[in-house]
Amino acid sequence: MGEIATSNRALILFYNPNSIIGKQVLAYAKAEGYAVRDVDILKTPFTGTQLEELADKLHLKIDGLVNKEHPDFKTHFEYSTFSDDDWIKIMRKNPHLIKEPIVLLGDKTIHVNTPSDILKL
Repeated sequence: MGEIATSNRALILFYNPNSIIGKQVLAYAKAEGYAVRDVDILKTPFTGTQLEELADKLHLKIDGLVNKEHPDFKTHFEYSTFSDDDWIKIMRKNPHLIKEPIVLLGDKTIHVNTPSDILKL
């Protein structure tokens, strides 16, 4: 059983409030009438288990949760090789490097590229 409690009645939105797309997804979900539990990833740190669970739900390796386009990634980590445990430590210490927004609804989980992606749920 996972650590992230999901619901078929409310979207869980993991997002960075400094991200334009994150704010757009939150506004779009509310405008579409979804009940939304929004989680600011900068204020609410993930546990290692939660990061592993999200990667599993998204069918990704753990480093697939890392935003490799972020300037900090390119500056500090682009040419490095890390274990899964190392990536978890890096994301927990640098949550702004997590590729977001991520939306969960029941047993469905997606990385959102455009606000209307939530309609796929």
